[in-house]
Amino acid sequence: MSNTLRPYLDCVRSTLEASLCIRNFPSQTVERHNKPEVEFRGSKELLLNPVTICRTATERCLIEPSVNSVRVSIAIKQADEIEEILCHKFTRFLMQRSEQFIIMRRKPTENYSISFLITHSHLEKMWTHKLVDFIIHFMEEVDKEISGMKIAVNARARIVASEYMKKF
Repeated sequence: MSNTLRPYLDCVRSTLEASLCIRNFPSQTVERHNKPEVEFRGSKELLLNPVTICRTATERCLIEPSVNSVRVSIAIKQADEIEEILCHKFTRFLMQRSEQFIIMRRKPTENYSISFLITHSHLEKMWTHKLVDFIIHFMEEVDKEISGMKIAVNARARIVASEYMKKF
């Protein structure tokens, strides 16, 4: 992990650990329903203040806690058009397989690349520190993965261009 990425991820980690103090809270309007308040926004008093942690103008993390759920939205760095396309295709690929990730949402929050929704039931089944570790590890690896894909695309384009130019 680079030295510039470490403080950003440490801040995200500590904020996540603090915001994951959630509890079981059934719906106030519908009996026997337990819906994530951060998604349905039924009552303002059940929502906590959202926290945005920015590394750069394009790379940021939004943590929206509520009494029974936390939504974590991540904007992945997209420096140029190639990275934008690769990021869109990669996150779309992951979101189509969101059932395997359990906490991943199928649709990200507006202006963000990917979102996770952690509810009280997830914390009953999984360890909190492992969930935080997963999100931090995901944030580290997604940048590496997109950078690797960009290098591979540029290398392939270079080979194609050189083969094309041999004909002239």
